[in-house]
Amino acid sequence: MDNEKARALIDAEKARVQQLLGGVEDAGESDRETANEAGPYDEPAERLTAEQGDDAVAEGLGERLAALERAEQRLKAGTYGISVRSGKKIPDERLEADPAAELTTEEAEQ
Repeated sequence: MDNEKARALIDAEKARVQQLLGGVEDAGESDRETANEAGPYDEPAERLTAEQGDDAVAEGLGERLAALERAEQRLKAGTYGISVRSGKKIPDERLEADPAAELTTEEAEQ
């Protein structure tokens, strides 16, 4: 895969993840703001569950963003599209499906 196409894929995915992360962080903040409001007895548990769900999603998106940043570093270093484990070429189809891919499909399945 050429660097221009790889950069476009990484940038598009990074923008998508950042947008999702912003939405989840907003939702989490909203859940925290309403946590101390008066309401029926069973609602605090529901709000806590919502906060925990928001936090888990935000953590996953943060990990995805970190993987995309590692992909950017590999692109700069000239090693993008090469497995970090084996040094084998990662097929373009896999990189198009997941621009942050660090392993070949076979290695990822192991």
